Amino acid sequence: MKKYIILFAIAVGSTCMQAQERWSLRQCVDYAIENNIDLKQQSLNVQNAEIELSTNKNSRLPDLNANANQSFNFGQSLDYKTNTYTSNNASGTNFSISSSIPIFTGFRIPNQIKASEFNLLAATEGLNKAKENLELQVVSLFLDILFKKEILKAYQEQATLSAQQVERTEALVNADKVAKSQLFDMKAQQARDDLNVTMAENDLALSLLNLSQALNLPKSDSFDIEEPVISEDVIGANMSSLLPPDHVYQVALGIKPHIKEAEYNLESSKKNLKVAQSEYWPTVGLGLSYSNGFNHIYNDEVVNASVSDQLKNNSRKAIGISLSIPIFNRFRVRNQVRAAKLNIENQTLALDNIRLALYKEIQQAYQSATSAQAKFISTEKSLEAADEAFKYARERYEVGKSTVFEYNEAQTKLLTSKSDQIQAKYDYIFRSKILDFYQGKEIDIR
Repeated sequence: MKKYIILFAIAVGSTCMQAQERWSLRQCVDYAIENNIDLKQQSLNVQNAEIELSTNKNSRLPDLNANANQSFNFGQSLDYKTNTYTSNNASGTNFSISSSIPIFTGFRIPNQIKASEFNLLAATEGLNKAKENLELQVVSLFLDILFKKEILKAYQEQATLSAQQVERTEALVNADKVAKSQLFDMKAQQARDDLNVTMAENDLALSLLNLSQALNLPKSDSFDIEEPVISEDVIGANMSSLLPPDHVYQVALGIKPHIKEAEYNLESSKKNLKVAQSEYWPTVGLGLSYSNGFNHIYNDEVVNASVSDQLKNNSRKAIGISLSIPIFNRFRVRNQVRAAKLNIENQTLALDNIRLALYKEIQQAYQSATSAQAKFISTEKSLEAADEAFKYARERYEVGKSTVFEYNEAQTKLLTSKSDQIQAKYDYIFRSKILDFYQGKEIDIR
């Protein structure tokens, strides 16, 4: 009994694991964002920016340094009183502790902090931009799989239809109503349809592999996607996405990460200009120090005082304020300021270029979406006409009023129209989702 329970549990677990292999679009996107190596590297840039900000904030604090020195001296020196040489072997121990506090740095520190804050914001938006691009890539691969699945179904339906027609043709040949050559032609058509199914299966397997590799899945043998329920009224379900380019552009300006990234880079460059200009100003600092030490002369114990007495007498404390006024620095600061101004101009041009490129992309996306919509409507009409033509050709063939070539031609046209309609449908869905992407909407296939 225990054995059967274990086998049942394994079977149930295996079934659950297989069921879990079917991934929804949102699961694919979330997993890709979590495991993508490029995104992990991008997140390191954010962490570096956080470290830089922390460093600049802590530059306001006083520093504290300790020093110690141990020296040994050997040799002789002339004693002028006795006109004889005496041994001067001695050792010395000295230690000190010091601290400095920046009081005024020409506003360098607060501007460095502000620049670092903008750098952190820019790095964060750069990470968000990479996430969005990855999401769009996953959506494209996901839709490609849906397209390949539907194409495979169409080919399988045609192959089933051809197999049925072979059986009918065999019956007609046995009844001496059609020539046997038509049976061979029909079997050849069946073989072509079976080949189409095999090729479609291979294409689907390749598309599944492409998505699994984009997700960095360790094993993709049983990987499959969960097919969403797509509305029969594809045009109506996605019509809300086709907003005018100017409207989409105004929304995108305020939310797209690459626009914000460029804006933060521009603001950071403005703060870096003030950092460079801070070196024109005088700087004021406060310094504190404490030092002490003791010595020991060998072979002359009478001269040596105790260590405790020396530490009491050798103690030195100091406090001071330093003022540094820049007078001439070989035009270094002037050139740094000029370079900072050029960087501001460059970042301004980069922001303008990104905004212009964004508007062009939205215009192209809108035009592509409307064209895809028109193509989808045309292919639907073409499919309806091809379906009616095929039904008519099949009826004529089954009563012996048309040839197998006419039947196969009608079937081929139907398959071509169906493939064009499926391709146009998913192309329209993808194009409309790109417009949603620019508006910051969560991509949902319906």
